[in-house]
Amino acid sequence: MPEEPCQCPDCLRFYREHDRLIREFPTLRQQQEINWAALQSFRTLCGRVVEDLQKQINSHSSSNCEENWKTGTIEKKEKSISQVISDLENINAHLYSIEALMERVFDVKVPQEVEDKFREIAGELAPDPLNIDRLRLNRLLHQTPDLPDK
Repeated sequence: MPEEPCQCPDCLRFYREHDRLIREFPTLRQQQEINWAALQSFRTLCGRVVEDLQKQINSHSSSNCEENWKTGTIEKKEKSISQVISDLENINAHLYSIEALMERVFDVKVPQEVEDKFREIAGELAPDPLNIDRLRLNRLLHQTPDLPDK
């Protein structure tokens, strides 16, 4: 007997998004393109946030430089922003690595018959709440330490 899918809000949102992406992008080429676009948008947004935070900390540091020099301390907020910047830079490095791997995905071309098979299978997968790949991803979602249950 198959496992019952988790019904928490995060998983329900994931199920809907999973199905939507399969229904709206049912071919290999479309999946390649949507994943590439998502990766690029993630990198762009993350990079801009890092730039903005760096500007914020630099302007804050320069205005308080003399005060910090006298007291010999750095504000707690500045340390936390510095940590966030470091974390986001690590995320960007990982995204860059994923991007390099994704470029290999674009090397794969399949004949129209295979694209048609993608469409056929997509129609079968999207509405299936007990799809094994979805259940595996669901377990990973709940086991990932940086995505705590709400």
